[in-house]
Formats: sequence, C-alpha cells, structure tokens
Amino acid sequence: MPDEPKTLDPAARPAGTATAAPTTAGDSPAPDRAAPARPWTLGLVSVGLVLAALNLRPAITSLGALLEEVSADLHMSGTVAGVLTSVPPLCFAVFGITAPRLARRFGPAAVVCAGMAAIFTGLVLRPFATGTAAFLAASALALMGIAVSNVLMPVIVKRYFPDRVGSMTGLYSMALALGTSVAAAATVPLTDALGDGWRLGLGVWAVIAALAVLPWLPLLRDRGGNTALPAAAPEAAPGAPAPRITRSRTAWALGVFFGLQATGAYITMGWMPQIFRDSGVPATTAGVLLAVTMVMGVPLAFVIPRLATRMKNQGPIVVALGLCGLTGYTGLFLAPSAGAWVWAVLLGISNCSFPLALTMIGMRSRTGAGVVRLSAFAQSVGYLISIPGPLLVGVLYQHSGGWGLPIALMGGLMVPQMIIGSLAGRDRTVEDEC
Repeated sequence: MPDEPKTLDPAARPAGTATAAPTTAGDSPAPDRAAPARPWTLGLVSVGLVLAALNLRPAITSLGALLEEVSADLHMSGTVAGVLTSVPPLCFAVFGITAPRLARRFGPAAVVCAGMAAIFTGLVLRPFATGTAAFLAASALALMGIAVSNVLMPVIVKRYFPDRVGSMTGLYSMALALGTSVAAAATVPLTDALGDGWRLGLGVWAVIAALAVLPWLPLLRDRGGNTALPAAAPEAAPGAPAPRITRSRTAWALGVFFGLQATGAYITMGWMPQIFRDSGVPATTAGVLLAVTMVMGVPLAFVIPRLATRMKNQGPIVVALGLCGLTGYTGLFLAPSAGAWVWAVLLGISNCSFPLALTMIGMRSRTGAGVVRLSAFAQSVGYLISIPGPLLVGVLYQHSGGWGLPIALMGGLMVPQMIIGSLAGRDRTVEDEC
C-alpha cells in the first residue's frame, strides 16, 4: 500500500478557485469552489445523493439477516461464512483507494453512476449463484460499487453544494442509515412473502439500485466535479515539500481507531442477527434488532459531530461510546435474548464511532488537502485492519460451538478502541507532527 494516496494536482484547480481553509466548530474544512451549477443539476444531484446513499449498505445488511439460509443452501462452513462477512472491508480497502484516480479521469459523477450500476449488477447476479465462489464474486462486484461511491459522496457534496456541506452531508448520512436499517428489518419478511427461499429476498434490493443509476446519467459528461478533489499536498509555500503522513502518530492513531470501530461495525452487521437467532430469537425479530442497531445512526450522525467540534479533545466521546459497546457485548454474553432490545440500542450507539472518526479526521488537519490525504490514509489503514475481525469470529464460532468466545473477542476489542481513540482525539494536527 503506498504511503501517500494520490489525489489531484493543484494545477487541476481552475483559476480563481478558493483553496480550503480551516473552519471553526460545526463544519468541515471549506471546499474548493467551482462555478455555480444550474438549478436542475442541483436537483438531480440531490436526488442522486439520496438514492445512492440508500444503496450503500443493503447489500451487506440484507445478507446478514439471511446468512443462515445462504450458508446452508450453498454449503458454507462457519469459516467460509466468516470470509463472506470479511469481504466488505476488503473491497472498501482495495477499491476505495482507486476512487480519486477514477474521478480524476472520468469525473466523480460518472464514477458514482458506474458504482450504482455495479451494485445493481452484483445484486441481480447474486440470487443466481449456485456455489460459494459465484456468490462471493457477485457480492464483490456490488461491494466494489459501494467502495468507490462511498469515497466520492463527500466529493460530490463539496463540488455541487459548497455552501451547504453540513446539511447535504446530513441528508445523505440519514439516507445511508435508513437504507441500512430498512434492509436489515425488511429482508426476512420480504423473503417470506416472495417465497423461493433467500434468493428473491436478496435480489429485490436490486430494484432500488437500478433507480439510483438514473439521476446520474445526465451528469456523465460533467467533468467539473474534478475540482472538488484537493491537491496532494497541503496548501503551503511554493516549492515546500509535502509532509509525509506516515510520520504522524496522530494519523496512525486515527487509522487504527478507524479500523477497530469498522471491525465492530462489520461484525455487528454480519453476525448479530445470527447471535440472536441462535439464542432463540425468531429470524424476523433478529432482523428488526439489527435494524434498531443501524437506525441509531440517523439522529446520532447529526449530534455527535456537532458535539465533537465543540470540544478540543474528543477522548471523552470515544470512551463514552466504547463503554456503551462494552456494556452491550457483556449483555450479549450473559443474556442475549432476555435483554436483546437493550443490547441492540447500546451497540447502535457504540457504532456511531464512525461519524466521530470522520469528524476527527477533519479536525486533525489544518488544510483541505491535508484532510483528504489524512482521510485516504486513515480509511485505507482502517479497512485493512478490519478485514480479519469477521473472519476470526466465524472461525471461533465454528470451533468453539457457541458464541461465548466470539462475543468475548468483540467486547475485548472495545478496550484498545477506547485507548487508541483517545490518543487520536488529542488537540493536535498532522502538519505539526510531520
């Protein structure tokens, strides 16, 4: 993995374009500005953002709700099922890092359109899989589209809505959480209503993906979105060397913190319904419990970033979220079915470490270009770290014959997450450390 992911050269920024500058509480660094877009374009982009965000998680959470049926029908072992739940972070790490290069060549809107098409194709092909390899390949195609779209959504917001970054980010964050929770809650009932086992229950989500392609088609030739990608180096004096992000302890702390919280999130999405089902909770209720966990991100995605930007040190928030997760996993270990709703809520609160991590990435650099470089580094490192987690849970589940050891692992990971997150939350910037 390269030390410094590539972004656009400063020369790609049109004359008169403002460079990003640090901001005060409540918002991200000011975006590079381009010529105002026409109203119909902004309308299309708004619809496209919402529909795209709705499709960024159903491929994952719908599978989690039906993992038992898919595993049995395709004759997957617990270890192979663990591999399946590790595919999302692997695809995010491998394909997400290609998004800036693709956007530089084709434009962010065109790449998001292609990403939605890839999600649609993967979801359509997945129900026709007759073996594990074909199912993994179709899932990887959908996740590839999610990976590049996930990275470029903030770029689209900065490009088309430079004066409404906060509100538009909140809009697509809410849509993302809504798509995540609805897919988790509705997949099992849809499967029962449609019949034909798990196949139609998973394939039905391709309909929304097809709709998400449409708003981006008129924007395929809009290359102006390239200006939204800041330069590879922070704004500095001409000729000054760019600081190496890998020399920053804060950058590494952010990367590890991002990886640990992503590990918990993907273990939750992939395995939590199965944990509840094995404890005697009905399949439909288990899906709803996962939906409750995911939907906690809707209101908290607004609250936590605003609270974090008002604090110089975000360590207390890191610890509070970690304690919620530790309590939730302890409850799953001791009484998974008796307190299922409480544990689902607590784990949903804990999973809101994701918007906190993104907020801290924005606060740990003084420049817009620095934020992009730090974000690319922290997310690449983080997703790589998160890959073994779901796989290890599957291995432990298969060889121990129960959920005691896997849940103990999940809870144990909250301790280093709180420690590393507190280090990442200290009031300093990567430019100072480099």
